[in-house]
Amino acid sequence: MAYTTIDDPSAHFQVNAYSGASNPQTITNGGNSDLQPDFLWSKRRDSAAPHYLFDSTRGVNSSLSSDDNDAEDTATGYLASFNSDGFTTGSDSALAYSGRTYVAWQWKANGGSTTTNDASSTGVGTIDSVYQANTTAGFSIVTHTGSNSAGTIAHGLGVAPKWVLTKNRTDNGEDWANYHVGLPSAEYYIRLNTNAAQATGSSVWGDTAPSSTVITFGGANGKTNAGSSNYVHYCFADIQGYSKFGSYKGNGSEDGPFVYLGFKPKWIMFKNRGAAEEWILQDTTRNPNNPVTKNIRVDSNIAEADASALDIDFLSNGFKNRSNNAQLNSNGVVYIYMAFAEHPFVSSKGVPVTAR
Repeated sequence: MAYTTIDDPSAHFQVNAYSGASNPQTITNGGNSDLQPDFLWSKRRDSAAPHYLFDSTRGVNSSLSSDDNDAEDTATGYLASFNSDGFTTGSDSALAYSGRTYVAWQWKANGGSTTTNDASSTGVGTIDSVYQANTTAGFSIVTHTGSNSAGTIAHGLGVAPKWVLTKNRTDNGEDWANYHVGLPSAEYYIRLNTNAAQATGSSVWGDTAPSSTVITFGGANGKTNAGSSNYVHYCFADIQGYSKFGSYKGNGSEDGPFVYLGFKPKWIMFKNRGAAEEWILQDTTRNPNNPVTKNIRVDSNIAEADASALDIDFLSNGFKNRSNNAQLNSNGVVYIYMAFAEHPFVSSKGVPVTAR
């Protein structure tokens, strides 16, 4: 059996760092493969500005922000289109103000083509959902309307997701909720839009990890399944050589722990799960050489920082901490991570990747 089914991760995920010039502006990706994004996450780098998250299920005029708990915004003019290899910004300057710098993280689902799961007809789940799934890359976008009671929805992946990122689209004041395999159990969730530590709440995920077919909700919780509220869920599974979700324990040393991923990482997001520390996001497009120090705070609108106190080496088969900062490597503290590949450690033809 081949080591990986994805020799070119850029067919499914790309990072584009670009400068604003005009509106509208067409942003073309630079990976080995063309990528039409279905999930676009953009952040201005040089100044404080919100994170903007769009997807092809909700459409180009519907935006969410990872740094707040507001409901979905009707963002007419921010994003004009998802293109065959990138995207075009709208007439508003939110994504491409002239002379400013930006980054766009992009994932492929199913080209905007969705499947409606009528739970009573299919017998999959107990609550109707709509999903578009890229089963090759282990990513699906799922939407549903809350039932206000315990239940399950289909996610379309065929394998159990290890990370589910969920947002109430209808109601202001409801935090983003993460299910993550690196949390102690499915009783726990962790918010994306704050630096808060992990929390417990049996009604969020029903104390039940996602299965190969469904995501479980424990009841009428505003974060995941309140009655008549609309939700979006971004679901990610481990794919050998392409994506990995897990945890590690810090050692408090500048000779920090090495975490094996099975690929050369392109993008990694970190969170101290047990304390009020910021989410840290790093990628090799903005910082192509080790140590990687340029970071963006996912739970804040502040500008990109270049902090030597947050050194990470991105290696051919994983990453290694080079700092003892509480956000990444305090002694005995557990951190969760989400990672996507630049190259698999070994291709399907048995060719190893070169180190950075």
